Amino acid sequence: MTTRIIAGTARGRHLAVPPGVATRPTSDKVRGAVFNVLGQFFEGGDVLDLYAGTGALALEALSRGCARAVCVEADRRAAGIVARNAEACGFGERVEVVLGRVPEALGRLARGRFALAFVDPPYAEGPETALAALGPLLAPGARAVAEHDARRPPPDRLGSLALVDRRTYGGTGISIYQRE
Repeated sequence: MTTRIIAGTARGRHLAVPPGVATRPTSDKVRGAVFNVLGQFFEGGDVLDLYAGTGALALEALSRGCARAVCVEADRRAAGIVARNAEACGFGERVEVVLGRVPEALGRLARGRFALAFVDPPYAEGPETALAALGPLLAPGARAVAEHDARRPPPDRLGSLALVDRRTYGGTGISIYQRE
């Protein structure tokens, strides 16, 4: 499987994908649709990418104008690929890769820092736990995008996050929340 940055300053850059089936990169089609809903470009703001995999979501946000990114990934090999992909896109200095499991990593991140967050866990795990813990890390009005099995959408409200949009693309569901 190949994936690439689809818009912005790094448009067309191909991203490395870890071998095997442990990492499921968000397809270019779904990523494009997500950014069509969020808005095509950003004026700064930090982005958080949980279960980063290849880092494609954070790197796409940086390519479209976000200032900095924190990518959390538990798999050492995938975390290394995120760092290499950031370098290949020219974003190496703007990306921090945190190696570790999401629940533990969330406790070490700055509160109120992020304008945008992506939560893309394995479908069997679901995004609910991460979404419920995410609120304090987001700035007021920030958005969180959860990717999930289309047949198992998360609740409309999780802590300080309220659902503002939900879409399906085949078997993939996308739920977009806003921090109140």
